[in-house]
Amino acid sequence: MDSLPRFDRILQASGHIDPVFLDSPQASDDALDARLGCPLLAKIEFANPIGSFKGRGADVFCATALAPAEAVCCASAGNFGQGLARAAARLGHACTVFAAHGANEVKVEAMRRLGAQIRLHGHDFDAAKDAARTHAAEHGLRYVEDGAEAAIAEGAGTIALELLRDGDFDAVVVPVGNGALLAGIGTVLRRLAPAVEIVAAVAAGAPAMKLSIDAERVVATARADTVADGIAVRVPIASTLAHLRSCCDATVAVSESQILDAMRLIHRHLGHCVEPSGAVGVAAVLAQPARYAGRRVATVLTGANLSQPMRERLLAG
Repeated sequence: MDSLPRFDRILQASGHIDPVFLDSPQASDDALDARLGCPLLAKIEFANPIGSFKGRGADVFCATALAPAEAVCCASAGNFGQGLARAAARLGHACTVFAAHGANEVKVEAMRRLGAQIRLHGHDFDAAKDAARTHAAEHGLRYVEDGAEAAIAEGAGTIALELLRDGDFDAVVVPVGNGALLAGIGTVLRRLAPAVEIVAAVAAGAPAMKLSIDAERVVATARADTVADGIAVRVPIASTLAHLRSCCDATVAVSESQILDAMRLIHRHLGHCVEPSGAVGVAAVLAQPARYAGRRVATVLTGANLSQPMRERLLAG
């Protein structure tokens, strides 16, 4: 399995991506900059049919890595599942998505509407992933692991190409779940803008990716307790860790209160309701203001598929 993205393929990836996911807008606000202590460039990756950046990688994967009519199976907290379901349906592939019991109902229903067969299994994402892997093997389906397929990271890497084309920044903060976004962005920036500092951000309640990237070996955790369901990983993918380490200069864990504060700031100053994992980049600036003081900082607002309780909580704040 080809798990590491290649720069040359990232340069070609946009040709496989539905234009509705490309050339996403960027946002900034003087009052937000003053609050953060640095100029912030936010890449809006949810103004599209699935409400997240995951459509880029899913489109590239389905266009380049599948045999005709090959059926696919994955696990998802919801956003990657939406991307894969949509891309698979457009190209004639059956798609089964495993999600945890208690997964965000907004995301689960969206995956179902996009044509995926949904199976709920386990108490969290990693338990659902184990079930998906077993199901795929038993039924002869192509198991698709977000973070372990090069094509998915290559699709995400197109975000970095657009950031470099449209903006100027000294540092970028990348939310990290399974790592496809970091792998894609890091591959591009290391080649085209090596002076840019890359910071990988996780939720403190789900620290496995930070621990594993720092150690360059799998450090699994017993739990992943965070409102940021999109990055609630307990068991990282071993084959990608060395590359992820090379794709970042530092890792940071942000608290639940910092995530919620970031969501409120984005809503107040940029006018967007982002899901918790989508606000983690801004939360990282709140967590380490001295690191970014006066520097031009970019981040990706990765998704806006909030559960109804979380939406109500955000708007009430």
